[in-house]
Amino acid sequence: MLNKDSHDNLSKNSSQQPKPWRKKAMNLSLLLVGSGMTFAGGYIAQNQQQIANIAVGSAKAAPLVAPSDSNYVTNVVKNVGSAVVRIDASRTVNRRASSEFSDPFFQRFFGSQSQLPSRRRVEQGTGSGFIIKADGSSGEILTNAHVVDGADTVRVTLKDGRSFQGKVMGKDALTDVAVIKIQANNLPAMSLGNSDRLEPGEWAIAIGNPLGLDNTVTTGIISATGRSSNQIGAPDKRVNYIQTDAAINPGNSGGPLLNASGEVIGMNTAIIQGAQGIGFAIPINTAQRIASQLISTGKVEHPYLGIQMVGLTPELKQNINSDPNSGFNITEDKGVLVAKVVPNSPAAKAGIKAGDVISKLNGQQVSDPNALQKIVEDSQIGKNLSVELRRNGQSVSLAVQPGAFPTQM
Repeated sequence: MLNKDSHDNLSKNSSQQPKPWRKKAMNLSLLLVGSGMTFAGGYIAQNQQQIANIAVGSAKAAPLVAPSDSNYVTNVVKNVGSAVVRIDASRTVNRRASSEFSDPFFQRFFGSQSQLPSRRRVEQGTGSGFIIKADGSSGEILTNAHVVDGADTVRVTLKDGRSFQGKVMGKDALTDVAVIKIQANNLPAMSLGNSDRLEPGEWAIAIGNPLGLDNTVTTGIISATGRSSNQIGAPDKRVNYIQTDAAINPGNSGGPLLNASGEVIGMNTAIIQGAQGIGFAIPINTAQRIASQLISTGKVEHPYLGIQMVGLTPELKQNINSDPNSGFNITEDKGVLVAKVVPNSPAAKAGIKAGDVISKLNGQQVSDPNALQKIVEDSQIGKNLSVELRRNGQSVSLAVQPGAFPTQM
């Protein structure tokens, strides 16, 4: 279950009970977390593997008529299916057996929690991936970061049965993208499409290894594009997702979402638990951009400002102004309201304050946090962004230099 705050929403004081409007600003996207966002992959403890057999999604009926060829799905699978791989990851964790040593008799000998005996356990997980580049002796594979997060060993199995030890070249938690490299000859590779041109209603094909069922193919359409991480209940990610009704289940994580021509348009990532026909994929343009940085440097630096923000509406304006303890006097009906500024952040250094209403960033009109976040994400660390805002009814112009997102936060 995801429970982090969104993007630039970095810190909260849990000891204080926020006002209703302030709580909305801080936890706007958390309202959807209760719907059961589930990554379609990840680790399964050895003694819980039977739980993985419970499907979290549901398939829809396959389309009856293809765009131009009734066998287009078959043709796509034949042409590119061999480039889809299964990824088996395992890690060893040590857990303190505190519940078993809570008896006073044991506490007399072990004292503090840190002195309790630990129990080693191997956790295993299965996901999917696809080869995006292959030369004569190696291949680079795209998958989700959560598939390989914390892994001690990564094993990559091809459709033809060959299996190789994988090396994680890098992973980025904010976009959930990772790249694995294997040493192998005669590897197939997939062609990448352009996710910026996608429109709802286009055909979609998902290939992966859901619930351990290798090389599973499902079909559907692009249900929507540009779904923000807040909308889907993943507030700690920086992705505008593709929504699809092609069936996606645990184990599909990292697998490709293809168009009718067999080009990769997305990487399957998440589902909403209990829903039918609601799956999400990272646009391939985003995944490719992150992968290029991971391959070249092993890490990704994301620009950030360090603010908690919420889209301003007339109703929210009224709630704030009617709250005698808000400390704000909002005169605008739209824009991005700064609810909190993280101390020592780029925003704080630039002079941005809580209660400011940002109307333009770098010359572009912004009316919601997603639009502002996209401009920040596309900016350069250390390069000035112009900010136009309203503060207590007055217009203010500032310049802010985005910093590198502090991953420890």
